[in-house]
Amino acid sequence: MAILANSDTKVMVQGITGREAASFTKDMQEYGTKVVTGVTPGKKGQRVYSVPVFDTVAQAMAHEPADAAIISVPPLMVKEAALESLMNGIKLLVIVTERVPRRDTVELLELAREKQATVIGPNTLGLISPGMVKLGMAGGPVEDVQKAYMPGKVGIASRSGGMTTEIANLLTTNGIGQSTCISVGGDPVVGSNFLDLAERFNQDPDTEAMVIFSEPGGVIEEKLAQWVVDNQISMPIIAFIAGRFVDDMPGMRFGHAATIVEGEKGSTKSKIKVLESSGIKVAHAFSDIVTILREVL
Repeated sequence: MAILANSDTKVMVQGITGREAASFTKDMQEYGTKVVTGVTPGKKGQRVYSVPVFDTVAQAMAHEPADAAIISVPPLMVKEAALESLMNGIKLLVIVTERVPRRDTVELLELAREKQATVIGPNTLGLISPGMVKLGMAGGPVEDVQKAYMPGKVGIASRSGGMTTEIANLLTTNGIGQSTCISVGGDPVVGSNFLDLAERFNQDPDTEAMVIFSEPGGVIEEKLAQWVVDNQISMPIIAFIAGRFVDDMPGMRFGHAATIVEGEKGSTKSKIKVLESSGIKVAHAFSDIVTILREVL
């Protein structure tokens, strides 16, 4: 079983005629994802790898209803594209565009909450449920995805899109499969964070453990730790926190736009302390992820 999407999920790509979107549309199709329509204003009647293109989401939904929309449009157009999908009943948005204005993101997330829709991103590579579905650019071409990912019972959530695949590949190499692997996005404001996804993985009967890849900055790990304690969560959670050197360089920006450390707030040291105090296992070396998983599964 997977969270968010599966082999039956029908996908619409907004901005499909763009070079990047056309490329990952092809990759998704080759992996077996059901890409049913695309939307680019002024391009109605065209086809991208056999996918029909429409001017509006309403036209695309009238042709064939989709369950999920992948948004790959310029940053200043993301809010309009997202609102169009939400108003037409789409329940899962995967926003790959980066540098979306923060206010735009906040506004589209508010409507998503009202519509009870889930947003992944902005600035995400997407997600993969191995053997079932691939949404967005996660994992790259199908041959790379097939090497790095394998079906199993470990969920992955990562601030870094590239590290989503690195963790999956580490697990696959060691014979540990994955249920769903998600790039949460590197922007300061994103739709679904570690806590949101941990709640979903915890409810999935086929996910037995979760791995998170964190970075300096933000306090979502503290909220995750508190949730684990308050709800007596038994699902094992393993965390790897990159960029520990940033603790010795106050005010430094590391990695993504969301990664800004001010004093102790958001430091890797404080994250490790609060996670371990809640019972979440912290991998102090990347290879330790496998060692810990073998102990807890």
